Amino acid sequence: MQPYLAEFIGTFVLILLGVGVNANVNLKDSFAFGSGWPLITFGWGFAVFAGVIVAGPYSGAHLNPAVSIGLAVAGRFPWADVPFYVLAQLAGAMAGALVVWFQFSDHYNRMEDKDSVLGTFCTSASIPNTFKNLFSEAVGTFVLVFVVLFLAGPTFASESLPGTVIGLGSIGALPVAFLVVGIGMSLGGTTGYAINPTRDLGPRIIHALVPIKGKRDSDWSYSWIPIVGPVIGAVMAGVAFLALG
Repeated sequence: MQPYLAEFIGTFVLILLGVGVNANVNLKDSFAFGSGWPLITFGWGFAVFAGVIVAGPYSGAHLNPAVSIGLAVAGRFPWADVPFYVLAQLAGAMAGALVVWFQFSDHYNRMEDKDSVLGTFCTSASIPNTFKNLFSEAVGTFVLVFVVLFLAGPTFASESLPGTVIGLGSIGALPVAFLVVGIGMSLGGTTGYAINPTRDLGPRIIHALVPIKGKRDSDWSYSWIPIVGPVIGAVMAGVAFLALG
């Protein structure tokens, strides 16, 4: 499997299961309605696990532009490959969210709480505060990328950097899944912990495009925070890793 295709499929699986758990918990006619934050955090952790298992041997399973950028800053991934990874990740995220919408479309159309409908697709602030919301996303992503840099083991050869192997995980996907669960449980309640620009942007685009009865706007005024915040956190993590040498 080609690395870009692997990133697409891995991110598709990640968002299918991640946005899926959001829909399961928040759509009132689902059997899982009201199951709460623990189910969401573990659901997203297992979603990461599944995506990394699929993509890891072929692309290193970044599944997240922040991870690609952080690894590039730390010298663990070629910058030339970053834009193509990001495009594959965004496409995979949109495809995953589209499938979730189709599966739950009857439930979406019966929901009166349109904020909850939007919340199944993308993140928002529990208390709006631009600086602190940005800080929350940056800190969560810093923890993700910084720890991943210590977990990451070589998994495949890079054509752009001959003789170099890059990836997320000869040790396996489980530690990364536990890391995502931990971030969600400890830091995620302020903004819903996107910690991944395409995790938020891809499903937000799908929310804007698909027909949902009486849906609200897609809150584009907030959408830059889960993009910029994770990038800041990823860059800081890469710099910190290099500084520790």
